[in-house]
Amino acid sequence: MKKIYLDIDGVLLTKKNIHAAQDVEQLINHLILNFDCYWLTTHCKGSTFYLLKMLSLYFSNPIIRQLEKVKPTTWNTLKTEAIDFTNDFYWLDDYVLESERQILKQNKCEAKLILVNLDNKNELINILQILQN
Repeated sequence: MKKIYLDIDGVLLTKKNIHAAQDVEQLINHLILNFDCYWLTTHCKGSTFYLLKMLSLYFSNPIIRQLEKVKPTTWNTLKTEAIDFTNDFYWLDDYVLESERQILKQNKCEAKLILVNLDNKNELINILQILQN
């Protein structure tokens, strides 16, 4: 099963006036059903306890139960430290460092990064369509 690495801020939650992104529940349900899901966010470095507690402020209990299925990752400096380049994957994030882009390039995985811009109309629906192809 293809892996997916998920950021939170700017992907599942908006950055300004923080709330759940439009169409995020549909995205979450699709990801949980179709991918081996991993957190790749500053909110989770090894444990999901505080991350899930924080997300419960924005999501209903059924969605939190879905998000409990997302596995934690551990990394120190760059998020790419947590990516398993030996398996097929996608990475959903709103911003990556240039050094992270270079690591993706070195591993011939630049196309695996899907940059999310929640200012775009229907952004998560458009991403769903990309993931379904």
